Amino acid sequence: MFGPALTGFATGFSLILAIGAQNAFVLRQGLLGAHVFWLCLLCATSDAILVTAGVAGFGAITALYPALPRIMALAGSAFLFFYGLTRLRAAWKGDYALVLSGQSAGLWATLATGAAFTWLNPHVYLDTLGLVGAVSTGFPEQSEKIAFGIGAILASYVFFFSLGYGARFLAPFMQSAKAWRILDAGIAVVMFGLALGLLLS
Repeated sequence: MFGPALTGFATGFSLILAIGAQNAFVLRQGLLGAHVFWLCLLCATSDAILVTAGVAGFGAITALYPALPRIMALAGSAFLFFYGLTRLRAAWKGDYALVLSGQSAGLWATLATGAAFTWLNPHVYLDTLGLVGAVSTGFPEQSEKIAFGIGAILASYVFFFSLGYGARFLAPFMQSAKAWRILDAGIAVVMFGLALGLLLS
């Protein structure tokens, strides 16, 4: 079972490694050191649910409802554009007194934003329900398929907790308002790019 599990881990890890909206948000919260555990748990568990559905063959739903991907793309694009505007506004104002003191939005607000980044992102469905589900078909035995799914799920937990808690190593470089302005401006550019990509997809 080690082979299928390793394949699942490598597949899952490679799909979430690229910088995206969700990763940028987890990184930002990690730098703040606020609600890191619960946010990472939310993101990884959401992935676990979607990977399980993908391995179980849930990807067929998009075939039954062909308009669903477009609806998700429009909703996701609107959310990413709005969040990009908030980060651009923060970078423009440059008022990071609360951030530099380590303050963040509340737990539930943070989790709600994290959930939106996860569940309103059409790419996560392509990655988990589509690609991971497709790769899992290469393992016809049920035990191998389960091992593959466990490996892919484990990759999400390793990645998000490593990103969230690993961000603290960058914290010494984020002790000035200028550094946070650069980070927020960069996040805004990523958000706008992702939003445009969803509209054009």
